[in-house]
Amino acid sequence: MLKNGLAQANTNHLCKIIPVAVLLLMLISLYGSWYTIDQGERGVLLRNGKIIDTAEPGLGFKIPLMDTVVKISTQTHTANYQGLQAYSRDQQPATLRASVTFSIPPDQVEEVYANFKSIDLMVSRLLDRQVPTQIENIFGKYTAISAVQERIKFGIDVTDAITKSIKGPVTINSVQIENIDFSNAYEKSVEDRMRAEVEVQTQLQNLEKERVSAQIAVTQAQAEADSQLARAIAEAESIRIKGNAEASAIKIRAEALAQNQNLVELTKAERWDGRLPTTMLPTGTIPFLEVQTTK
Repeated sequence: MLKNGLAQANTNHLCKIIPVAVLLLMLISLYGSWYTIDQGERGVLLRNGKIIDTAEPGLGFKIPLMDTVVKISTQTHTANYQGLQAYSRDQQPATLRASVTFSIPPDQVEEVYANFKSIDLMVSRLLDRQVPTQIENIFGKYTAISAVQERIKFGIDVTDAITKSIKGPVTINSVQIENIDFSNAYEKSVEDRMRAEVEVQTQLQNLEKERVSAQIAVTQAQAEADSQLARAIAEAESIRIKGNAEASAIKIRAEALAQNQNLVELTKAERWDGRLPTTMLPTGTIPFLEVQTTK
């Protein structure tokens, strides 16, 4: 009787467990049979650990308990590098800070998973090995001052070098050289040199200003001299013309007087005011009165 009771109890217990297990299995199958991939991602579909497909963004379905989906981001990522040590062509030590912008091509997510499992491991094995080396190599081709003055070109050269050196499922979009920090002694020498160059440029500007001022003064003096000369020439010409006119008038008048003696008397008469002199000498004559005698 006791054994029959225990068997009956076990049977009842199993009857309660089996429906629960079936329900759990159904729930697991229900929720494990679909997946979603966000925009900006791709899914690597695995069946028992083997890659069988690449999942596009949206809703997808898989076999529960057999298939799994690993999501790989295809958006833009940035890897930062601090404290990179390098020497310039003129043997100036510098500490650089750079950032590398990269992305995973959507059609290469399977390769990323197959070779690296994740983006972080890919960055560690590909970028972290090449970026410091290439930056150091390219920086060594520039002098300290040219690396600063030609910073855009320096960044382009570094980007090209890193792009060519990295072989893998990654696209290098750009490399930014965010900072170049030289030694304090070198930076002070640069400041002193720049200050000296500024002073030289200032002196050159002052000399140019003085030269222009002197040129202006010379031009003004020349213009004043030309003006005075022109006035003198004009005045001399005026005097000459006036003198010639007066001489011509005197000559014409003399010729007229010589040809007509009565004109002299007429001129005297025209200029006489009609009054006789109040004082006369005994031997004097009355002016303008000439008595004609008849023979």
